[in-house]
Amino acid sequence: MTDLELIFTMLGEKVTTEISHKEKPDTFKKSKKVARRGGSVAGIARKETEKELGRSIVSKQNYLPIKNKIK
Repeated sequence: MTDLELIFTMLGEKVTTEISHKEKPDTFKKSKKVARRGGSVAGIARKETEKELGRSIVSKQNYLPIKNKIK
């Protein structure tokens, strides 16, 4: 992974943690929604970064394929 890919992962985790501390979800369903929101923030940041750079930061060199898909 590149430093940029790692940074966006860390951003998603931190935002999710902050939202969770603020809202204190008490069910799995609520926690899942919080996690999706944190991931969405990181996804938006990644897309905006790619727009500014004019290239994708995801490539075959830094992408790990899913080996065992959950059905």
